[in-house]
Amino acid sequence: MIPGPKNLITDIPGLKVGNAQDDVLKSGTTVLIADTPFTASVHVMGGAPGTRETDLLAPDKSVARIDAITLSGGSAYGLDACSGVSDALRECGRGFRVADAVIPIVPGAIIFDLLNGGQKNWAENPYRALGRAAFEAASDSFALGTAGAGTGALTAMLKGGLGSASLVLDDGTTVGALVAANPMGSVTTPGDRHFWAAPFEIGTEFGGVGPDPNAGLGRGFESRKMQSMQTQATERANTSIAIVATDADLTKAQCQRMAIAAHDGIARAVVPAHSPGDGDLVFSVSTGARPLTNPEQDLTRIGHAAALCLSRAIARAIYLATPAKGDLLPSWSAIPGNS
Repeated sequence: MIPGPKNLITDIPGLKVGNAQDDVLKSGTTVLIADTPFTASVHVMGGAPGTRETDLLAPDKSVARIDAITLSGGSAYGLDACSGVSDALRECGRGFRVADAVIPIVPGAIIFDLLNGGQKNWAENPYRALGRAAFEAASDSFALGTAGAGTGALTAMLKGGLGSASLVLDDGTTVGALVAANPMGSVTTPGDRHFWAAPFEIGTEFGGVGPDPNAGLGRGFESRKMQSMQTQATERANTSIAIVATDADLTKAQCQRMAIAAHDGIARAVVPAHSPGDGDLVFSVSTGARPLTNPEQDLTRIGHAAALCLSRAIARAIYLATPAKGDLLPSWSAIPGNS
């Protein structure tokens, strides 16, 4: 397996991603769309998720294909970004048809970034407009790091961000991941240089500094995020929300299995992960372009690749985050000795 040409989820043909953010707000939105409706499912492992339309993605529910997925900052307010995406899709004539009605299906999830130092005293919820702007910006190339839904993200020790990565399997199947990384846990080992995901890095995609040579790691828990926010609310002010995707032709049930497997990618890149205060969830997407030849073996490989992509995407999100005015936490690049 090797990364795709862009090392982005949009290496999967037909997928596009759009970002919109407000740097004063220190928040933003990211949307994934496709040329045609796609099969999708979801799996939640965090204890504090914030979601929209996820029940429809269960394998036994009636809607077979959806039109977009939205990742957003803003906690519960950010779910309104899905409405902005729905408005734009409806104007394009896209959605689930019931007689003369057109109903775009746009599941979404949010991260909590309300206490990150940005100005949140809006008079009107800004996320509907950010959702529309992200839809209109959708392309096969997009920014990572301090961008879109990752604009105001924070990890335990460093700025979070938006990340993506891809892999092309030996049979030509492409798998990719997209993540807004805002976890309670750390993405780097003590000292803020080495990434927990380092064993899965390909080339120098997140700095090439390699694994931490120390052993016995992970037993302590330090959090600049909690200290900076100075409130017990930070126990629920976290989440890594992700999308994994493939061009393999998967059913909703197979998509759900891919999402379950991909959660390993969060656990390999964030310590600790899947806590009661995280809303960790993974959406999974199939564009259906490539038939499976051996469903069980193919799905195993696709799930494994999805987990690898998600670990790398999380590390890339933090590695590519950039400093901004009013930040509560430093970016990885601002730590002395990191380069």
